[in-house]
Amino acid sequence: MLRRLLLTALLLTTACGGGGSGGATGTIEYWLWDSAQQPGYQKCADAFQQQNPGLRIHISQYGWDDYWSKLTASFIADTAPDVFTDQLAKFPQFVDLQVLRPLDDLGPTSDIKDSDYQQGLAELWKGKDGKRYGAPKDWDTIAIFYDAAALRAAGIDPATLDELTWNPRDGGTFEKTIARLTIDQNGVRGDEPGFDRTRVKTYGLAANGSGGDNWGQTQWSAFTGSAGWQATDQNPWGTRFNLDDPVVQDTLSWYFGLVRKGYMASFAAIGGNNAITADTQIQSGLAAMGLSGSWTISSFTKLTDASGNKLDIGVAPTPIGPTGKRASMFNGLADSITTFSKQPENAAKWVKFLSGEECQNIIGRTGVVFPARPAGTELAIQYNRTERNLDVSAFTGHIRNGTTFPLPVTSNAADITALMRPALDALFLGEAPASSLTGLNQQLNALFEVAG
Repeated sequence: MLRRLLLTALLLTTACGGGGSGGATGTIEYWLWDSAQQPGYQKCADAFQQQNPGLRIHISQYGWDDYWSKLTASFIADTAPDVFTDQLAKFPQFVDLQVLRPLDDLGPTSDIKDSDYQQGLAELWKGKDGKRYGAPKDWDTIAIFYDAAALRAAGIDPATLDELTWNPRDGGTFEKTIARLTIDQNGVRGDEPGFDRTRVKTYGLAANGSGGDNWGQTQWSAFTGSAGWQATDQNPWGTRFNLDDPVVQDTLSWYFGLVRKGYMASFAAIGGNNAITADTQIQSGLAAMGLSGSWTISSFTKLTDASGNKLDIGVAPTPIGPTGKRASMFNGLADSITTFSKQPENAAKWVKFLSGEECQNIIGRTGVVFPARPAGTELAIQYNRTERNLDVSAFTGHIRNGTTFPLPVTSNAADITALMRPALDALFLGEAPASSLTGLNQQLNALFEVAG
């Protein structure tokens, strides 16, 4: 129904919403969701306005959930912003619905080059027609955050985390480590006799939900990736899903089995569908370590205990899998221009500036994310080293060593999420076996036939 509404809105508004250049004056409406990034982008807006005196940038920031619902509503009501921060998991549906302008067709953004950004990043923002619909702004990978005090209490040397391995049979040294970090209500650890898995005080591993809405990016993607599995036959714009592959089913059976063993926080422990995040689980002592993305570095490094003392948080790379390598999903954000903008050329000037070296260096100096351009990334690395005393090579090493794989970009993104969420939730809850993914795979592949 939503798809029909959006398409109807497009038919009614494209004619009046596709106006000309709008001149070199006016206010450009720009939306983003991350409050931590807003100050940096305000600095970019200030610099842009100095260089373009007739233009003004108005930034609106909304929380993650509100952001996407407001954006969808704005497409229907023809009140969409000129430019908005886009995300790879959402981008394919917007391309399908034709609410994004090809950047190649606008003067200021027509010369954006793939080679200006981290390798493989810019190509993800191209549609099946080969046109570019997003200008890269940052990138992210996954690593392990841990409470150093919890490791010391368990007698674990943090250096050993750099060489952790896992496999779907016995979990390898990774599972042994999280078992050691797990403590029940009686103070018995997960690797000791008498451990009560039904009454856990501190879990070795934080849980981030089932991963049904993001292909397990901060949940299980590092494990399926290092087992050699790919979600689709090609990426981007795959034509067949691979959830019937024994590799992914064995991996997820092991991963969600950690909940049954008492080593990973359960659905109930993290608050069900209103889940508390991994950083909060570690801060509260509910978990000793957890997988999370580089965009959360700022949140983790600000954690304090109940007395207000700063927690000693460390970062370790994702474990080495059956392939003999580690892996991390490679994701990122970009800026897109809507078809509803009445001043697309002015909007393109702003997008070009956002994706350019000056703005990305400003963002790099804030240390909030890793900018898409290599020079901006180096500034972010320096910030973390000098201001936070934090080595972020657990994240950047994936880029250097070529151990990344992209988030699956396909058509029917919203429909895929609607099918995957309940199916993966059932695995997390222990209500369905991993073999149930074969049926899910048939449903997902059927979407391609429907779209065709």
